[in-house]
Amino acid sequence: MYHEITDREQQRRRKWRRRIVVCTVLLAVLLGFASFFARKNAREQGAVALRRSIMNAAVRCCAIEGSYPLSLSRLEECYGLRINHNDYVITYEAYASNMAPSVVVVPR
Repeated sequence: MYHEITDREQQRRRKWRRRIVVCTVLLAVLLGFASFFARKNAREQGAVALRRSIMNAAVRCCAIEGSYPLSLSRLEECYGLRINHNDYVITYEAYASNMAPSVVVVPR
């Protein structure tokens, strides 16, 4: 049996289509923001973990050798520390061999 779609029915269908499109776009925007903030949070947590591992390696070096290393490259060469220099900027300042170094790790 043939059923003719009225103008009112067509308008109702158009409204539903618009609502679906608007909801889809809003959902895509929200997912984009969530992804951005998740990546930002992961990079910050990575920086904290990297700083902690640098300090642990420096303390291990001090326990073994009797003094803190004067450079970050010493920790990378002798103590197996792996650093991704492309993702993080690291400031390693050693004032004296008997004082713990100052380490600052910032995500790029």
